[in-house]
Amino acid sequence: MEEVSAASTSFSAPSSSSPCAERRPRGLLGSEQAPAGRGGDPPSSSDEQPLRPERDGGSRSGFMAPFLSRGLEVTSSSVSVHNAASVIVAVIEGRGLARGEVGMASIDLKNPEVVLSQFADNTTYAKVITKLRILAPLEIIMSNTACDTGNATKLFSLITENFKNVTFTTVQRKYFHETKGLEYIAQLCIPEFSTVLMEVQSKYYCLAAVAAVLKYVEFIQNSVYAPKSLKISFHGSEQTAMIDSTSAINLELITNNRNPRNGHTLFGALNYTKTPGGSRRLRSNILEPLIDADTINTRLDSVQELLQEEELFLGLQSVISRFLDTDQLLSVLVQIPKQDTVNASESKITNLIYLKHTLELVEPLKDALKSYKTPLLKAYYSSLEDNRFGVILEKIKTVINDDTRYTKGCLNMRTQKCYAVKPNINEFLDIARRTYTEIVDDIAGMIAQLAEKYNLPLKTSFSSARGFFIQMSADCAAIHNGQLPSEFTKITKMKNVYSFTSQDLMKMNERCQESLREIYHMTYLIVCKLLSEIYEHIHCLYKLSDAVSMLDMLQSFAHACTLSDYVRPEFTDTLAIKEGWHPVLEKISFEKPVANNTYITEGSNFIIITGPNMSGKSTYLKQIALSQIMAQIGSFVPAEYSSFRIAEQIFTRIGMDDDIETNSSTFMKEMKEIAYIIQNANDRSLIIIDELGRGTSAEEGIGICYAVCEYLLNLKAFTLFATHFLELCQIDALYPNVENNYFEVQHVRSSYGSREKIAYTYILSKGHTEEKNYGLKAAEVSSLPPSIIQDAKEIITLISRQMLKQQRSTPETLKKKAIYHLANMLVQTARNSRLDPDSLRIYLKGLKKKYETDCLAAEQVPTEDQQ
Repeated sequence: MEEVSAASTSFSAPSSSSPCAERRPRGLLGSEQAPAGRGGDPPSSSDEQPLRPERDGGSRSGFMAPFLSRGLEVTSSSVSVHNAASVIVAVIEGRGLARGEVGMASIDLKNPEVVLSQFADNTTYAKVITKLRILAPLEIIMSNTACDTGNATKLFSLITENFKNVTFTTVQRKYFHETKGLEYIAQLCIPEFSTVLMEVQSKYYCLAAVAAVLKYVEFIQNSVYAPKSLKISFHGSEQTAMIDSTSAINLELITNNRNPRNGHTLFGALNYTKTPGGSRRLRSNILEPLIDADTINTRLDSVQELLQEEELFLGLQSVISRFLDTDQLLSVLVQIPKQDTVNASESKITNLIYLKHTLELVEPLKDALKSYKTPLLKAYYSSLEDNRFGVILEKIKTVINDDTRYTKGCLNMRTQKCYAVKPNINEFLDIARRTYTEIVDDIAGMIAQLAEKYNLPLKTSFSSARGFFIQMSADCAAIHNGQLPSEFTKITKMKNVYSFTSQDLMKMNERCQESLREIYHMTYLIVCKLLSEIYEHIHCLYKLSDAVSMLDMLQSFAHACTLSDYVRPEFTDTLAIKEGWHPVLEKISFEKPVANNTYITEGSNFIIITGPNMSGKSTYLKQIALSQIMAQIGSFVPAEYSSFRIAEQIFTRIGMDDDIETNSSTFMKEMKEIAYIIQNANDRSLIIIDELGRGTSAEEGIGICYAVCEYLLNLKAFTLFATHFLELCQIDALYPNVENNYFEVQHVRSSYGSREKIAYTYILSKGHTEEKNYGLKAAEVSSLPPSIIQDAKEIITLISRQMLKQQRSTPETLKKKAIYHLANMLVQTARNSRLDPDSLRIYLKGLKKKYETDCLAAEQVPTEDQQ
């Protein structure tokens, strides 16, 4: 169990002027200081009677032998941005008539929260794969009956296929025991969340999964969780929007597809969090946006108040930035090692210091929140008024020195741990600390004597790996013939500095380590007794962890707004964006991206977008999806005005890549992705399709696109479909809920030649593009020979004359379309209008005038006989 990571703010070391301070080593703050010492994981041996696993090739012996360990490719949607993967997930599926009913239980080794879920999935197992992508697991556990040789279940096959770089473990089916799972929850769940028992008592599959995962974690960690110490919650699939893993990759929500190390993603554009917990919360919210408008608006109210109260906002930011990883702190505090080791002792002492530091920030956080008025911020202020924070801190202060602080640097932190416990509590501890002090002082004195003996500017340094050692500048003029005295050993040179030690110094380091082990052991016993007294109150830290991570995410949203002109979104039954732009493109561009309008309603819910290559279609489509996600997580969005319909699912089909691993051609990959959308989309989905049918012949591609469009037109989903097949634009003559938009371009003739070039405006307009053969224009810019370009133009002209027929709308269809659009606008006005009576009258007159104009235009269209 690693110690909590260091925060960015340093704190003062314990003061020797404190009334209870002991004599401590003189300042040996070396220049080579490693991070604070780590408490290693307990050894994986178990004191329980091993239960015999089923043997198979590659399985490990022991209590729960993994059936196989397979490496698994963590896709860009599942890469944990700031922390290595630490989540273990158990998955179990029903059998027989219950096949498709899936139970899952996950626990984060750095965060003592167990999340249960159970849901019915279809044969694609889209929900399972999506949830696993979001969790970004370190290890996946399944029953060995799911992978019987030659009879593996489809779920098992899909998981192993999609997660090739994640450790996969199978355990005997008997450990997936629902009764045992219910007992675990009753025993370990903290009282504040005990209502979860009522939620899951009849959900047998998630109970079976939690039994297996908790037993497995106890085994690998060689520790047990303290009673009433875990936060256990049930998350149904209906609480958040579903974004499948392919869409998360296509939209670059978490990881950039070109360079996974840069921050050119939606997460990077919004991530101004100050704590690891806030960063994790932002990541999970982006992958699972909210679908409850009231909850979203509560967040938006808080962000708006943060922006309006600048001084209070800066104060809140300052306090939050001083918090450590509260989740990880909780995780190690509630685990009780089965064996006492030096690493376990040191880890417990360190984490008690971190706990003291965290509790001392509760009052400053309350002060930063007390002036806010919005319900969410007031609720978090109220949650911090729990008197258990003060009770725990007072109990800690009876044992731990008041001036013990979290500090940076391994030597500083070692000093804090050695002198954490007050004097006169344990006489033997006081003696051991005096011995340690004398040894450290002797080391400083010995190095000073060596410096005087050889007339060298020696400096005492320290690292966690080497202990105390000696450093000296390499360009020192006192070195004779470039050689150090033979007394010095293990000489290394880095840049312009020599590092070395001596036999006497190594012996003193060993004495120092022995003294430290005695100090840590006696301190550990005192700390364990203290922790046993505060365990009953430690549940309040879950409130603190939740408050800090949420406040951190909200301040991150507010901070992003201060850097750009974002606007608060509204939630209606219309997707309307005025002058919206791409949030990530804005971050990486030297100038603000071109803004465009978007308007989608139930009456015109299918938008076809055309335009030349590189005109901005893909960027615009991604911009709409990213704005939708931003709105549903409680962030302001990049626009002058925005209104959104809550999307329960977000689907994308973007890209033209093949897939070697699954032996899928470009076309087959397109078909798989569009089949997934058709099988799972509903009336509340947002669907983004950027090119379809390009991997086959033009005739087949047009036919497939047309058929897919007609299927999606029967849904009330909001669909944006970008295509180069201009034939699709004629579908609006048959379906009144289709709108055509295109990206404008300008033709510019170069001053030094007669060649015409395309200038991209990136402006979206109504209608479809009139550009012809723009692929040829792009080819002309390349290095293709002019003769090939000319031949291509002649062949295209010939084919166009032979094959293309212009479809024209009849007067009847145009008149029906005018009636449809009038009815649709009247419905939208009745639902959402906030106009006063006079303005409403003017608006309705305008609708009537437009309807009459459209009808007149329809009458002027020639009939087929006239044509």
